[in-house]
Amino acid sequence: MNKFDADNTKTLFDKNLISENQHQEILSYRSLNIFSLNAELKFFLYLSVLLFTSGIGVLIYKNIDSIGHIAILSLLLIVIGVCFYYCFKNAKGFQKTETTFDHPVLEYLVLAANILTCIFIGYLQFQYKPFGEHYGLATLVPTIVSFFCAYYFDNKSVLAIAITGLAAYVGLSVTPQDLLKNNDFYSSESLSFSAVMLGVLLILWTIYSKRISLKTHFSLIFLTFALHIISIAAISNLMHHDSLIWMIFAGILAGSTFYFYKISYEFKAMSLYVFMIVYAYIGGNIFLFRIFEGIDFSDFWELFIFLLPAYFISSIVMFIKLIKNFHKEIAE
Repeated sequence: MNKFDADNTKTLFDKNLISENQHQEILSYRSLNIFSLNAELKFFLYLSVLLFTSGIGVLIYKNIDSIGHIAILSLLLIVIGVCFYYCFKNAKGFQKTETTFDHPVLEYLVLAANILTCIFIGYLQFQYKPFGEHYGLATLVPTIVSFFCAYYFDNKSVLAIAITGLAAYVGLSVTPQDLLKNNDFYSSESLSFSAVMLGVLLILWTIYSKRISLKTHFSLIFLTFALHIISIAAISNLMHHDSLIWMIFAGILAGSTFYFYKISYEFKAMSLYVFMIVYAYIGGNIFLFRIFEGIDFSDFWELFIFLLPAYFISSIVMFIKLIKNFHKEIAE
């Protein structure tokens, strides 16, 4: 047993939060030096799902001419049916509160079934076009299935897929690298405003879910997506040539920063707090650059170069201090 655990146990005992008997039992248990492999096993289960679904995709790609479309779709449908059969058979049914399977493997079976469903619908649309030229429906259908599975089986990984599908339906790609590379926020104000509206809708859904006590433990996932989508859309438009547009998005970023500052304390979420600070810092620097871009700093260029390292060092120190203060406040 390490010193940190020993000190915490003694603190509980000194505050009379545990009895002498409980204190001795805790010390005896920790002296056995038993450690859990739960996280490692879940990681390998998650990795196996990704490898399996990726293998299905590679198998289809390399043998599409020899196997045939009908055979591939039939095989996918059979695997999906078997996965969902075992999931529904062992599920406890829909509940508004947090629920889990009796066996953790079934959670990853739900994930595998959901990913294969997305592959099936996408392949079906690509080859036979059952939705015609309405490709949005080919995205919306697996998104609806994903939301249903996420709430019915209480699966956060599937929920992330569902939100990504919803974002794709409105013309976005939620992967952070794709958000920066593939989504042309700068030249498309409508796409930017759609991103902000989607983020706001995700926030409103968390508020409504909390009011009706519906899967409130999903809130952090919705808020994380909302933070990234709104902030990146806003920052991308701070360099817009239209002064009105970039001022509007500066206001949106400021409002987003204020909201997520408050909500990070409410949820005691370090991830929200850290990314909120990063986005605010980037946006704040761009905002200052836009404010002073019309001023000639040629006479102060040497001073600027001299102060720049001090500015970045002080920013890093301030960042570390804010994180430490946040951690201290939520721990109390």
